[in-house]
Amino acid sequence: MAKEEKQEGKMDMQAMMEVYQKLATPGAPHKSLGKMAGSWNVECKSWMEPGKPPMESTGTSEQKMIFGGRYLQQEFTGDMMGSPFTGMGIVGYDNHTKKFVSTWIDSMSTGIYFFEGSAGENDKIIIQESSYDDPIMGPTKYRSVSRIVDDNTLTFEMYSIDKSGKEAKMMEMTYKRKQ
Repeated sequence: MAKEEKQEGKMDMQAMMEVYQKLATPGAPHKSLGKMAGSWNVECKSWMEPGKPPMESTGTSEQKMIFGGRYLQQEFTGDMMGSPFTGMGIVGYDNHTKKFVSTWIDSMSTGIYFFEGSAGENDKIIIQESSYDDPIMGPTKYRSVSRIVDDNTLTFEMYSIDKSGKEAKMMEMTYKRKQ
């Protein structure tokens, strides 16, 4: 009924507020994001070229739920390619679109990456995709996979996807909860 009224533009103010209130209420996907909150030590592997050994580095991540449990804010500090590196992300679940959405910014660029995707395997995996006009590779697609391995371990993988659809692993991060 709400869809019919929406299409006709006849929904009253009270009904509209109820729809928005329902969509603003955190649910199970938001609780799943909450499992990623905490202080983490991070081991990173970055592949600059397929088939070559990865560069390895370490860092720390502080992650917390914000806005009443609606979003996970991530802050990362470490090094990348021998230089200091900081980054920040926001991850949420959009009750309306039924998709996980996120943004990422860091100290190695001035761009903002936007990701969108879905959950899998008991809400312990989030798979998202992004498109970005890379200054070297040109328009590029990326795929990220975030996993809750257990209460004290998270993993994050990032892949680039070339024009033929072939993926190349770019990054692998293992998060261990600080004790």
